Amino acid sequence: MDDDKAQAVALHRWAVIAEATSDRLDAQERGALVRAISALSHTHPDGSVRRYSRATIDRWIRAWRRGGLEALRPETRSDTGAVRAHPELADEAAALRLELPVRSAAQISRILHARHGIRVAERTVRAQLARRGLAREALRAEPKAFGRYEADRPNQRWITDVLVGPWVPHPKTPASVRAKLFLIVDDHSRLLVHGRFFAHENARACQEALRQAICRRGVPEVLYCDNGAPFSNAWLTRTCAVLGIRLVHSMPYSPEGRGKQERLNRFIREAFLEEACHQGICSMAELDDLFSAWAECVANRRVHSETKESPIDRFCRTGPHRQAGPDQLRDAFRWVVTRKVTRTATVPLEGNSYGVDPSLVGRRVELRYDPEDLSRIDVYIEGRPAGVATPFVIGRHTHRAVPQAKRPEPKPTGIDYLGMVASAHEEAAGTGSIDFSQLQMFRNDTDGDDK
Repeated sequence: MDDDKAQAVALHRWAVIAEATSDRLDAQERGALVRAISALSHTHPDGSVRRYSRATIDRWIRAWRRGGLEALRPETRSDTGAVRAHPELADEAAALRLELPVRSAAQISRILHARHGIRVAERTVRAQLARRGLAREALRAEPKAFGRYEADRPNQRWITDVLVGPWVPHPKTPASVRAKLFLIVDDHSRLLVHGRFFAHENARACQEALRQAICRRGVPEVLYCDNGAPFSNAWLTRTCAVLGIRLVHSMPYSPEGRGKQERLNRFIREAFLEEACHQGICSMAELDDLFSAWAECVANRRVHSETKESPIDRFCRTGPHRQAGPDQLRDAFRWVVTRKVTRTATVPLEGNSYGVDPSLVGRRVELRYDPEDLSRIDVYIEGRPAGVATPFVIGRHTHRAVPQAKRPEPKPTGIDYLGMVASAHEEAAGTGSIDFSQLQMFRNDTDGDDK
C-alpha cells in the first residue's frame, strides 16, 4: 500500500474513533459509545461499506494514544513483496497443490518456509493459487453431467411448481396481490395437466390444484416437487398416502428432473403472461378463465419439439387412467388434527369450539375436516368413527315461570296507627286549653320575689 492510501486509511480510522477518544469520557461512557460506533456502517476509502468490531475500535484507540495518527496507518505485512521478489515461490506453491490437491494453503506456506526460510502468508498463497485456477474446490469438483429422463407412460410422474404471475386486483384487499400459478406437468407427454392462479402460496392452494388435476386427468404414480412450503407439509403427505401417490422432493440446488417444468414456465411467460399483462387483467377469475382456454387450445395442442406430437395426443394414446372414488377423494383432501376433549366435552379447532360425545371427555381424538367447510367435522378415535363434532354454543339457561295463586283481599281493621301516635305526643307535651287567670297569678308572685 502506497503512502497516499495508507494516509487515507489512517484518516478514516481516526474519523471512526474520534468521538471515543475524548478525555472527558469515563470508562462506562466510552464503552457505551464504542458499542454504538460498532453498530454503525462506515464507508472505507476503497468505496466499500464496513462495520468494525468493538475489539478493533478499542485497538485503534490504544494505537492513537500510543503514537497518534501515524499509529493508525496499516501495518506493513511481513511477507510483503516475498512472492514478487521470489516468483519461483508461486510456481512451487502451484506444484505442491497439484501434487496433492487436498493440501491446504497453510500447509503449503509452512513447506515454503521450511525449504526457503521465507514466510509467505496463508492468504497470499491462497490468492496466488486461486489466480491460477488451483483452488481446492476447483480441483476436487468433478464435471457433472446431467442425464436425460422421461417417464415411460402418462401419469407415471407429475412435476409440480409455482410460477409467480402478475399483480391482480383482489376483492378482499384494497391493493392488488401477486398471482401465484400452481402448475402440474406430465413428464411423459409434457401435458399441462392443470394450472390455477391463487392469491396465496400455501398448502391449501397446492391441495386444491392437485385435487382438480386428479379429477380431470386421473391419479399419478409419483408427484415430483421442490422443498417449498406448499409441498413440504403434513397435509400433502397424507393426501398422497391416501391416494397411493409417491411424493418425491428434489434435492436442494439440484435441477435434475425439473427441465421440462422450467421450459414450460418459460413458454407460459412468453406466450401467455406477456399477452395477459398487455391486455390488462381485472380479476383473478378472469385470469384463470383465460389461462384455462389458452392451456387447452394452445399449450396442450402445439407439436412439441422433442416428442414431435402434441401433448394431449400423447397423453390420451394409452386410454383411460386410474381414477379415485368420490369417498376416497373426499377423505384424501381433508385435514387431520389431534385434539384432547375438555371436561365440557368440547374440542378447539380453528379458533372455534365444537361439542363431541360426552363419553370422550379426557381422551385424545382425531378430527378430520375440510378446511374450506367447517360445518362438518368427523371425529375418530383409534382409527374408528366416533361421531361428529358440532359447533358449541353457550346459551343462557332459564326455567319457565310457574303461575302463582291470587291471594284474597284482606278485611280492614279500622286501626289508625298514626292518629294514636299523634295523641300520645300531645299528652306527653301537655297541650290543651290555657287558663289565663292562673297565668296572671304566676306573674304577680314572681314580681314580689324580685322586690
